[in-house]
Amino acid sequence: MRNALSIDVEDYFQVSAFAGHIDRADWDRLPCRVERNVDRILGLLDQHHTHATFFTLGWIAERYPALVRRIVAGGHELASHGYAHLRASEQTPAQFADDIVRSKHLLEQLCGLAVLGYRAPSFSIMEDNLWALDSLREAGYRYSSSIYPIQHDHYGMPGGSRFAWRPRGDQGVLELPVSTVRMLGRNWPAGGGGYFRLLPYAASRWALRRINSADGQAGIFYFHPWELDPGQPRQRGIALKTRFRHYLNLHRMEARVARLLTDFHWGRVDHIFLGTA
Repeated sequence: MRNALSIDVEDYFQVSAFAGHIDRADWDRLPCRVERNVDRILGLLDQHHTHATFFTLGWIAERYPALVRRIVAGGHELASHGYAHLRASEQTPAQFADDIVRSKHLLEQLCGLAVLGYRAPSFSIMEDNLWALDSLREAGYRYSSSIYPIQHDHYGMPGGSRFAWRPRGDQGVLELPVSTVRMLGRNWPAGGGGYFRLLPYAASRWALRRINSADGQAGIFYFHPWELDPGQPRQRGIALKTRFRHYLNLHRMEARVARLLTDFHWGRVDHIFLGTA
């Protein structure tokens, strides 16, 4: 069974956990490492003959258009991560619509292809802002991967479906949640992010195999370019919990991703769930 591999293209200084520590006005003055890190990922995918979906920030695409074209030239899907890495839950409907339309148009102009998918920063579509899915449909997106059906201190919709569904009815966009496993009466993360760095690799391998076999479903996995970059500038003055979540096991990440690419068969989100191949 093929699973869907996705990369959230943002740089280390753009993560939501640093929002109160790094001013957006300083982004252009900070050393940007996203291009070199994405190129490392592209090389890794090429070695394993694997295609993936790159949920790309418009802010990044605008400054590194050649990188966007390299992603598409490699046979990967280009999708939207919004323009400015703003949480959907912290925007008005008008602000959100402007952000997702701006990003979609920019990416399409750069790659010459339709952008079908969107992932909200920090999985920030939840019960109280499902209207965002209506905005995505109106903007021309066909799917979202923005609702994480887990309990988390910053995001999550534990009551949401673990697998592909349409929260706004048959005419709404298709929602594709990042993978979870069901144990002890609750959903547990199984689709990457900080949990992939925190837990032993065997835990993620077991979870994905369980999803493929016991659930009979394709998994959806994600990671960020900065997670393969242990040499990124370290931020001072951040909370211990934030420091732990962000920097834990960065030096092990690239090797773990390589094992993941060997142990499972991967593909693009649109190919697996929309049948666009």
